[in-house]
Amino acid sequence: MRRTRILTAVLALAAGLLAGTPPALAAEPDESPVSIAADTYTWKNARIDGGGFVPGIVFNRTEKNLAYARTDIGGAYRWVESSKTWTPLLDSVGWDDWGHTGVVSLASDSVDPDKVYAAVGTYTNSWDPGNGAVLRSADRGASWQKANLPFKLGGNMPGRGMGERLAVDPNRNSVLYLGAPSGKGLWRSTDSGASWAQVANFPNVGNYVQDPSDTSGYASDNQGIVWVTFDESTGTSGNATRTIYVGVADKDNAVYRSTDAGATWSRVAGQPTGHLAHKGVLDAENGYLYLSYSDKGGPYDGGKGQLWRYATATGAWTDISPVAEADTYYGFSGLTVDRQDPGTVMATAYSSWWPDTQLFRSTDSGATWTKAWDYTSYPNRANRYTMDVSSSPWLTWNANPAPPEQTPKLGWMTEALEIDPFNSSRMMYGTGATIYGTENLTNWDSDTRFTIKPMVQGLEETAVNDLASPPSGAPLLSALGDIGGFRHTDLTKVPAMMYTQPNFTSTTSLDFAESNPSTVVRVGNLDSGPHIAFSTDNGANWFAGADPSGVSGGGTVAAAADGSRFVWSPQGAGVHHTTGFGTSWSASSGIPPGAIVESDRVDPKVFYGFKSGKFYVSTDGGATFTASAATGLPSGDSVRFKALPGAKGDVWLAGGASDGAYGLWHSTDGGTSFTKLSNVEQADTIGFGKAAPGASYQTLYTSAKIGGVRGIFRSTDQGATWTRINDDAHQWGWTGAAITGDPRVYGRVYVATNGRGVIYGDSSDSGGTDPDPDPTPTGACAVTYQVTNQWQGGFQADVQLTNTGTSAWSGWNLAWSFPDGQTISQMWNAEHTQSGSSVTAKNVGWNANVAPGSSVSFGFTGNWTGTNSEPTAFKVGDRSCTVS
Repeated sequence: MRRTRILTAVLALAAGLLAGTPPALAAEPDESPVSIAADTYTWKNARIDGGGFVPGIVFNRTEKNLAYARTDIGGAYRWVESSKTWTPLLDSVGWDDWGHTGVVSLASDSVDPDKVYAAVGTYTNSWDPGNGAVLRSADRGASWQKANLPFKLGGNMPGRGMGERLAVDPNRNSVLYLGAPSGKGLWRSTDSGASWAQVANFPNVGNYVQDPSDTSGYASDNQGIVWVTFDESTGTSGNATRTIYVGVADKDNAVYRSTDAGATWSRVAGQPTGHLAHKGVLDAENGYLYLSYSDKGGPYDGGKGQLWRYATATGAWTDISPVAEADTYYGFSGLTVDRQDPGTVMATAYSSWWPDTQLFRSTDSGATWTKAWDYTSYPNRANRYTMDVSSSPWLTWNANPAPPEQTPKLGWMTEALEIDPFNSSRMMYGTGATIYGTENLTNWDSDTRFTIKPMVQGLEETAVNDLASPPSGAPLLSALGDIGGFRHTDLTKVPAMMYTQPNFTSTTSLDFAESNPSTVVRVGNLDSGPHIAFSTDNGANWFAGADPSGVSGGGTVAAAADGSRFVWSPQGAGVHHTTGFGTSWSASSGIPPGAIVESDRVDPKVFYGFKSGKFYVSTDGGATFTASAATGLPSGDSVRFKALPGAKGDVWLAGGASDGAYGLWHSTDGGTSFTKLSNVEQADTIGFGKAAPGASYQTLYTSAKIGGVRGIFRSTDQGATWTRINDDAHQWGWTGAAITGDPRVYGRVYVATNGRGVIYGDSSDSGGTDPDPDPTPTGACAVTYQVTNQWQGGFQADVQLTNTGTSAWSGWNLAWSFPDGQTISQMWNAEHTQSGSSVTAKNVGWNANVAPGSSVSFGFTGNWTGTNSEPTAFKVGDRSCTVS
């Protein structure tokens, strides 16, 4: 999965949270606080757990259980041992510094464990207008100070899995080094990161670029200095470490050394050539520097690799590759030493996409190796591990691959790998989707299986493209980059599966029918296959539509108010419309290709569009559009607009750019004319939620600049006045993709972030609660129970319950007993209780009513040992159901 995620605004220019007090970024001296009245909000993540690339994990070497993780665009996190979760550290990064949510490197101070450093910046080309910075904290990331750099850093650039580029001298902790990209060389701080200067005599700034022909500057940037490693044995407390190794993105000159505390530098003699050294990990006890090599910079490329060991005392180089280079189809990257038993070394084949990644382990300093899995007789595999993804069941991708592939996979893009320096049994590694880990790793050495589980709760790293909160059904539907999106029936639980059938790599837009919320449509990107899908059960199940000719990407889509028709503006083709579920499409006239489309939320024949400063209206179901006479709207395409539910022709439009029209506009005549709100300086999103107590108009939410302050704002009086509802500690970088209120809970708002997942906030004066009807099931019933996916120790099942009686149900509960002691770990579209083998599932609010002859479906993931026989008897209330 290629994770090259770029802000929507950048594209236009270029062609958990856990409850509590979050960390804050110290303001620059010339910044002054602006007083804006703020409601008291509690902010959390709609749980997905992971969802993005984790290129770095760092354990502190002197304090037990102190660990950090870095993400490519979603900030940094600190491990909380008591809850086995991660807490975010960079939510205070604001709109203007959005690039500082990309973390290219982390360093934890082993002399003073309270100190931690982060090198931040997302892109080194023009996509990120700001330079990079080094953030420093003396309270483990609870607050930060910033040292701006005179160059850019690339947390989401090629080569981001190499490292760590930032390092603290383990003997004199006021000294730090930073390897820079783009030919900027090696940098040093001697005042604990407060100021930085280039190491003028470092001889090599690197020369490797992924693709010299890339005119965007993304793949053609010099990947530069990629890691810094100290030999702590060559220094004493309070005195600078004498020997320092530096890795350079240069296939012929990859490793340099200083033996005089950085005064002079030289290329290490005898080193291998032809590859890039992704990591350099030093075992000072045995005097070995281990290096993992790949022919490419990663994180998703690499065809050949080697592992080498350098004896620091003698200068001898030894090829310790576990596989002959001729037999590799991947590069090596992840690399770690067991600090409790330094002769134990592990490495990853980071770019082995098929059939799986590989982990290698040696207990004799690389002389011999074993693998996490191997073939018995091809294509059958023998694994040293078992995988338990019951906490994040979507990691199976609902796949059913043929051997030698398995689901869930061991991983991909596995560039981060660390054995806990205080616990030989605990290991964590990052993938393109999660952090996996084990707490019984040493079972490997006794030929007994160790268990790998997601160790990612609290780390939320999805890029959000669109959000919807229907008036009934699931409270939240999301459109996400890389993993498609989810239907949340419970914001505090991880959904069992992302959208499937089809499974888009990224969902770009979704919509539901306002008066028929069971009808949902989504569009997205897929390398091969349809780009549109429909649901008739509120997004629980999906089926693919057909594409018009020429479609190359998702674009935007709109559902008619009653779900009878759809308008689609895909990439690669013009705007199209259809009746029914997209079996055939007709081109719309009067509207340009690439227009953003939305529907009126009352009249099913009215659709709207926007492109390049012009607003368009269709009154015939999207067949023809007419350009509105409205003027003064933003001239660019960084615009989002929505029609208000319950009021025909009531449209709000947000967007613009700082060099032109920028703000929030309102139309009450279906887009014929717009009025710009004078009290909103800039706005990028608009959404609606339940009206405040005593108010008749829905609550407005926007990510905007009002009163000179950027933030998330709410208005309960049609935009006459605004209240900032976030604060400086809760900013989440760029929040310009989507926002929506909840139509059922006053004050609740869902905020799209670019790398911190879906944030939702609840007001202290919410004045409302979620409905929870008390089911009273009666009547005859039929049940279909089907195991849809099964893996070692775990399984997924779907249940369909049909009302075969003559009276409607206003609520239901279904009871059964598992024959083999199975346990349910998570259920969706129903709530459950379990006592021993007995299970009761009951309706959630939106699916309580079941008419005679109608069915309701729910699913769950569970655990099993021995056998996994299906239940044979089910009851609704005191009635036994027919089982098929």
